[in-house]
Amino acid sequence: MENLFRLADQDQGFFQRKWTLVNGPVIVGAGPSGLATAACLREQGVPYVVLERAECIASLWQKRTYDRLKLHLPKQFCQLPKMPFPEDFPEYPTKRQFIEYLESYAKHFDINPKFNECVQSARYDETSGFWRVKTVVTSGSNRTEFEYICRWLVVATGENAERVVPDIEGLAEFGGEIIHACDYKSGEKFQGKKVLVVGCGNSGMEVSLDLCNHNASPSMVVRSSVHVLPREIFGKSTYELAFFMLKWLPIWLVDKLMLILTWLVLGNVEKYGLKRPSIGPLELKNTRGKTPVLDIGALEKIKSGDINVVPGIKRFSSGEVELLNGEKLDIDSVILATGYRSNVPSWLQEGEFFSKNGFPNGWKGNGGLYAVGFTRRGLSGASSDAMSIAKDIGMVWKQETKQHKKRTIACHRRCISQF
Repeated sequence: MENLFRLADQDQGFFQRKWTLVNGPVIVGAGPSGLATAACLREQGVPYVVLERAECIASLWQKRTYDRLKLHLPKQFCQLPKMPFPEDFPEYPTKRQFIEYLESYAKHFDINPKFNECVQSARYDETSGFWRVKTVVTSGSNRTEFEYICRWLVVATGENAERVVPDIEGLAEFGGEIIHACDYKSGEKFQGKKVLVVGCGNSGMEVSLDLCNHNASPSMVVRSSVHVLPREIFGKSTYELAFFMLKWLPIWLVDKLMLILTWLVLGNVEKYGLKRPSIGPLELKNTRGKTPVLDIGALEKIKSGDINVVPGIKRFSSGEVELLNGEKLDIDSVILATGYRSNVPSWLQEGEFFSKNGFPNGWKGNGGLYAVGFTRRGLSGASSDAMSIAKDIGMVWKQETKQHKKRTIACHRRCISQF
């Protein structure tokens, strides 16, 4: 408490702003990572506050994903701590089912985020040993500034907080519809249109497939090399198979075996314009964070010519795109499946734990700073981070609570002895 008063003295206008002292950690983000951390902290008996800039949990899933989306991995690798998926859910739950699961999860663990509260800045005060988290709360046309003072800060905003929009020559002159994949819902509105899909990751592949299924004519830009793996190999999940082999074999050998099995299932994909990287899929994921594409039907459309694979873009002009090979295509619409990035550098005032690209070095930093969901290991990695963070904070919390009780009892006894 003495440190808190010292903190107040540093800022003369401190008590004129709305502020609160949080008796526990502040969690920034109410996606799967934030929910998992909150649930694990509750199991440890640690109170917390969850801040969320949107008006719902898992806003990425609810607002920025296409309708046909399903989990790419079997549900046992995507469940959050302490609560499995319902048994009647399919092996690969749909977007709607996953959102239902997250809403049930929040209800089960009584997680009630503070919605429409966007973090503007967070910095650690060395003198007091507290984090100062400044937010803006929006309610209709009203905006209120708020400040949270806390000992622990958990960053759970994830790897995909902000869309990436590339700077491509002439894009502003194109004249047709241009959207990011996060705004794409269905190919229904593109029926009969020529659509350029920029990007060949999981989103680019699935958007192209969905466009085909709605009688559009997609051309998919493949600018660099990409690993395309079958979602299942001989009836077994590719991820599950790789996960099993990694228990016994080095990653380079697992990569070689996976590529041999992939060739047996998919054949030679390079002749269709999908050049493979020189680094194996698992090593590439671990070292550069680049996720391999798990094919769910797009490759068949590429082989049949329904999805046209094209090289990189040179420039756009009115209703047209010129490719690096000199070819020109007439197109009606452009969908940018160009990915996402972390937004942490825009608000976290810290230069050691998080790098300039918004990714941390592990799950635990200094001064009570933690990160969950940044390990590039998907939902299973986020769950692992959440359990580690809750255990770490819970240990300190229980020790200090125990010491506080001892001091209270000792003080009570001294008061009694004076009578």
